[in-house]
Amino acid sequence: MLTIKTLNRYDPEGMYKIYDTWPKISFDSYINAKNHFDFRNIDKIIFAGMGGSGVVGEFMSSVLSKSNVSTHVVKGYLLPKSVDKKTLVVTTSISGSTVETLTILEKAFKLGCKIMAFSSGGEMEDYCIKNKLPYQKIQKIHSPRASLPSAIYSMLAILGPVFGVKKSDIKESINLLHQTGKKINSSNLSNSNPALLLASWITKIPIIYYSYDLHSAAIRFKNSLQENSKIHVISEDVTEMCHNGIVSWEKPSQVQPILIHGINDYIKTKKMWKILKKYFNLHNIDFREISSVKGSILSKLINLIYVLDYITIYHAVLNKTDPSPIRSIDYIKSRL
Repeated sequence: MLTIKTLNRYDPEGMYKIYDTWPKISFDSYINAKNHFDFRNIDKIIFAGMGGSGVVGEFMSSVLSKSNVSTHVVKGYLLPKSVDKKTLVVTTSISGSTVETLTILEKAFKLGCKIMAFSSGGEMEDYCIKNKLPYQKIQKIHSPRASLPSAIYSMLAILGPVFGVKKSDIKESINLLHQTGKKINSSNLSNSNPALLLASWITKIPIIYYSYDLHSAAIRFKNSLQENSKIHVISEDVTEMCHNGIVSWEKPSQVQPILIHGINDYIKTKKMWKILKKYFNLHNIDFREISSVKGSILSKLINLIYVLDYITIYHAVLNKTDPSPIRSIDYIKSRL
């Protein structure tokens, strides 16, 4: 297993130390977001962002999936043609310099959309100040992906009332983060740490199967494995997978299935999970599963992401990989 000495050796920038403090970062970000904006007459919300910042939009869209709010996530340069003055465009760029998201911000402003922007500064802050647009500065901690709770809980503090997110759900999610953290953080590098155990199990290409409601947690897991562990990853919605991807298992495979499901999944989805696990057992296909905590969709998602992200850090270190550098991304960005 791991030791603190090994963590410090292969994670010299201390990413794991930031994750150890995620519950505190979440609480501080929520109570320290001071700005409050009154957004009325909104009939749809567009979340725009890329990479670690883009996950914020995926996350919030999942949180609002059971509400009456129409949401859309944009990852790129173009807004849907349906946007108008009743559209709230929420742009997130933790670095403040993401080209795609800045382009969306400019287009939304020209189209007269309602706007709310989040960044740690940079060009996004400058643009919002210049054009007197609603803006919230958030704290960048280590890297955009490690700063996820800073962005999410700042957004919940400001837009939670607009989104209809209950304060009790926000409080519950942070309390559960504290409980989850005790099981998976670096103070428990033992066989009782579920994140460390699963990280040790991954030796090939992971394929992530997930329930529809947990899409954002699964996509985040895939992205974090790619950025932190520097490995190839596959992800599929379990319902869709049972109509096509399941056939792939009729031949020997070099991928390892990880099942991510919710404790309150739809009854038909629960039945599908049972059938799938029986199929894997009948064909001697080794798999692992992770279940969400009990609670609101907000609590389920943020706690799943907390566990899944720790898996990627532990996996990187176990394979003597520094989780922090993203040289390939830097190569692309420097040439845009």
